[in-house]
Amino acid sequence: MRDIRIATADRVMTVTLDRPAKKNAVTDAMYGALAAALRDAAADAAIHVVVIEGAGDDFCAGNDIAMFADASADAIARSHAGRFLEALSTFPKPLVAAVTGRAIGIGVTMLLHCDLVYVAGDAQLATPFIDLGLVPEAAAALLIPARIGHVRAFALFALGERLSGTRAAELGIANLALPAAEVGAAAHAAATAVAARPPGAVIATKQLMRDVPAIAGALAADRAAFLQRLETPEAAAAFAAFAARKR
Repeated sequence: MRDIRIATADRVMTVTLDRPAKKNAVTDAMYGALAAALRDAAADAAIHVVVIEGAGDDFCAGNDIAMFADASADAIARSHAGRFLEALSTFPKPLVAAVTGRAIGIGVTMLLHCDLVYVAGDAQLATPFIDLGLVPEAAAALLIPARIGHVRAFALFALGERLSGTRAAELGIANLALPAAEVGAAAHAAATAVAARPPGAVIATKQLMRDVPAIAGALAADRAAFLQRLETPEAAAAFAAFAARKR
């Protein structure tokens, strides 16, 4: 697929968001390709680890807002986004993320489902769902408070506070903050090291560390609330304001 690149070497699949002109904002087609890549990696015994990274300066600027501004809640419900979130949240093998530049919305919440995260110290992480009249997705309302505490998580959501990559590492959202030029190499070195270990033991350990039923329940609640919020005047006004700024 044009905006997603996939490469495999040394038992590691690298999935690259390749839409740098749009800061790797995710379209519906990209969601479909990402879901398919994770499904294929899960079924391929030769793949032990998956790395997710962004082309260019940014990791992921979130959803392509036009996808939501131009679509009804029914259309969004039929989109590939749900397939991706299910594949991401249930992926049995290790996921490693390499984050530089902007990580917005899904660019942050997908990190909560990764097992190792390497981030540029000057990266900027933000979750502006409330600003768009929406609610967090990807079980973030469950997972971020569990990771960093309720009050810090609420500040991210409700006050729109941004985290630097350095701060994200301090709070435990990332393993390590590095100069941007070193992030990709660190992520791939870690992926290669994990891929060399007994894969069955790695998978079993990840399974023990993840509360899959709780995450599935949170995803279902997120989806229902997200689709409901899309139909509200608040969301309509936020998307109209965004479109006006774009014009």
